[in-house]
Amino acid sequence: MKKPAVPLLLYYFEKQEKEVALNLGMPGLRMQYFRGPVWGKTAEQLKAQVVEGNNPITGRPVMPELVEKLTKPLTAEEKKAGELQQKVGPETYTGTPDELQKLFLERRYTDFLPVVLPTEDKVAEMLKCTSHQPTEVLGKMNPGSEAGETWTYTVKVAAINAVMAGAKPEYFPVILALGSTGMTAVNVSDNGFMAGAVINGKIRDEIGLNYEEGAVGPYAQANTTIGRAWSLLSINGGNCGKVGTTYMGTIGNPMNLIGIIMAENEEKSPFKPLSVSRGFKEGENIVTLFTGWGILSAKNWAADVWGPNMNYPEIIKEIYSTQDGHLFGTCAVLSPPIANFVRDAGYDTVEKFTEWITGLPPGAKPAGRGGINSGIRKAGGVFTVIVTGGSNNNYFSMGGMVPSRSVQIDKWR
Repeated sequence: MKKPAVPLLLYYFEKQEKEVALNLGMPGLRMQYFRGPVWGKTAEQLKAQVVEGNNPITGRPVMPELVEKLTKPLTAEEKKAGELQQKVGPETYTGTPDELQKLFLERRYTDFLPVVLPTEDKVAEMLKCTSHQPTEVLGKMNPGSEAGETWTYTVKVAAINAVMAGAKPEYFPVILALGSTGMTAVNVSDNGFMAGAVINGKIRDEIGLNYEEGAVGPYAQANTTIGRAWSLLSINGGNCGKVGTTYMGTIGNPMNLIGIIMAENEEKSPFKPLSVSRGFKEGENIVTLFTGWGILSAKNWAADVWGPNMNYPEIIKEIYSTQDGHLFGTCAVLSPPIANFVRDAGYDTVEKFTEWITGLPPGAKPAGRGGINSGIRKAGGVFTVIVTGGSNNNYFSMGGMVPSRSVQIDKWR
């Protein structure tokens, strides 16, 4: 259009936006930075802090500096093109175990916990649990921003990260299924989104997933290391989790470390498995990926209603009505006793319960962004039920998590 333009950006994103410009082949792109955040402020505050304020990086007044950037001819250096190259490190390393642990930390190839060093023997052992070739492209991933280009990773790269996470080889088909989706476990968003997955089928017992007491906690090697492997693959295979560029969570989310890897307690659930509600046959080994804010104990949500006579369906509906359904809907993670309370209240299928909770007829899908979120109801949005955990007490958790893709695991054996 041959008209000068300068992007206006919050100065917190300087490092990130320089990578964006480099990805676009314009490393010398002029950008104007100002103080933020800007939403939630009055017009007077915006005028004083932004329009009449200083660029926090240069210390110069924003508006005169902006005019200069729009009118001053480009320098020879600013006209140069450039490109950001994928930095995944060399194929092999040598050194003592302590030296390699230090190297992994310094180069941010880890989640800042010690890793199992991926020796050739350990990686080869992991690869034995899949029929797919090590060089096969498993997926492509982007942290959710132009700040990092889309990276491509292979089955072998997934095996390396699975070893680093401490996963057993028999977990590898699940890790491959997760990696095949290209969905990151570590999103770039300021909100600090988390990721999780629900696993259905006989593979739950084959690999020792926990779906009794502590089902969403780090109390089984399979649950913990599958989530960690997904996170490490996102970091090392998908260019995610680099604070200041490809990770900008304002406060952050502790669930980014290992996500929430759940196996449904199908044996004690009064409902059909989640995978069946998503169109798969009962007994199939399926992993369903989730993204969102995370979950909290429902006791935290509704502490003042706990007493001797509990109406759990009503409590769940009330919490649903308070949720922001525009992004991630509402997810209810019910222990078997709570699921049985729901059934005994007359909702003998998840579909009937969902219809009552949301007010939507059977089969209706809430309209919204990408067909995932609710434009019909301001709060709540998509409602998902997961049954897992022990039967030792009447507790459950809820929060904003929405299912994205469901993937067959056995194709990755």
